[in-house]
Amino acid sequence: MPVTGPTAIVSGLRRATRETVSGLPREFWWLWTSTLVNRLGAFVATFMALYLTMDRGYSASYAGLVVSLHGLGGVVSSLVAGVMTDRLGRRPTMLIAQTSTAGSVALLGFMHDPLAIAGVAFLVGMTSNASRPAVQAMMADIVRPEDRVRAFSLNYWAINLGFAISSAGAGFVAEYSYLAGFLGEALLTFACAVVVFLKLPESRPVRVKSAVQTSVVTDVGMGAVLRDGRFMSVVGLSFLVSLIFMQGYVALPVAMGTDGFTSADYGLAIAVNGVLIVVMQIPVTRFIEHRDPRRLLILSSLLAGYGFGLTAFADSIAVYALTVCVWSMAEIVNAPTQTGLVVRLSPVHGRGRYQGMYTLSWAASALVAPLVGGFVIDRFGAEWLWGTCAVLGTVAGVGYWLLMRGLGEEKGEGEGEGEDGVVAGVEERVEVEPVSPVSPVVPSAISPSPGD
Repeated sequence: MPVTGPTAIVSGLRRATRETVSGLPREFWWLWTSTLVNRLGAFVATFMALYLTMDRGYSASYAGLVVSLHGLGGVVSSLVAGVMTDRLGRRPTMLIAQTSTAGSVALLGFMHDPLAIAGVAFLVGMTSNASRPAVQAMMADIVRPEDRVRAFSLNYWAINLGFAISSAGAGFVAEYSYLAGFLGEALLTFACAVVVFLKLPESRPVRVKSAVQTSVVTDVGMGAVLRDGRFMSVVGLSFLVSLIFMQGYVALPVAMGTDGFTSADYGLAIAVNGVLIVVMQIPVTRFIEHRDPRRLLILSSLLAGYGFGLTAFADSIAVYALTVCVWSMAEIVNAPTQTGLVVRLSPVHGRGRYQGMYTLSWAASALVAPLVGGFVIDRFGAEWLWGTCAVLGTVAGVGYWLLMRGLGEEKGEGEGEGEDGVVAGVEERVEVEPVSPVSPVVPSAISPSPGD
């Protein structure tokens, strides 16, 4: 007789949780823990503007300049860190980035001169963004291809869970002392570096010539990345989609304020985003894990565009919250699917550079979104901005449909495609072996599997 009622629900939840977390290597969970701890310490990016205006007494224009410099640092480091990830390795890049972030964040708390604050904020932006290509490349190295969407989804869930907790806790810390917030973030970021140093072996694959090869394999340089037409199209589409998502944190509070809503009203509406991601990311991932990525990216692009498009009709907090629900579901679907696509298109020896270029699309949108959103609202009104978001979502959806029509089944390791279907920047097939042969996870992660 089948079990029903609360017992069946609890049993189903346990089974779903077990299936979601099972089969992933131990190193992935240490990487996941590092991500969670890092996001628990997120303070500077969240409270930078309030710190400069409320605590230091600077103008809103100066605060905006410093925040932009922080974003510019992230743009610069995206490419530099991608090269470091491939040349130095994933582990050294993460250690350099996280220890540098800890030091620069602590230093920022003691800065008083306007030029010094701006310069250190740029440095914080560089260092805090530098670990992302390495984290994503290592995750691709150690997780089997058929498990990557699930792994990226769990990592994205950790990012949002940590950010949701830190946003609430850091607000109370800021009321007591902004310096304590800076030092707290520095301490937690340093703790991430300790986790990486103690628990994570290097996962970067190395080139080994086969018996029939007589020449050394060509490196995957940034030129090869830029010439990879299909991948750069993904980067462009990612920029369009992220430009839409950024409006939730840039234009939405301005538009709600213009309509007479308070900052507390905006906080209530945007909180729906974090709650939905924390609650729905894992079950939605179970639903999308083995589905066609083209359809998922088209769907998420349309949901993002028209979710913001619906904001033009919002006249209450409830309706605003409903629109947030729509584009939050797009975010839940888009993030792991698109990251998985980037790995799929990346040659195994160029993952760092490819991930760096992909990270650049998000960093660039963080710079452009405030300018675009503010200009359209000031010149034409918020309704035009929301309509533009709907158009951009449609363009992105059509772009993904056209881009992925010729994309075949999952390629084997080392077979990331360029626009002509060949390995981008790599002219010869190579055998791959892990840098750390004593690590039990790396060989299984980078050797062919039935899902390749």
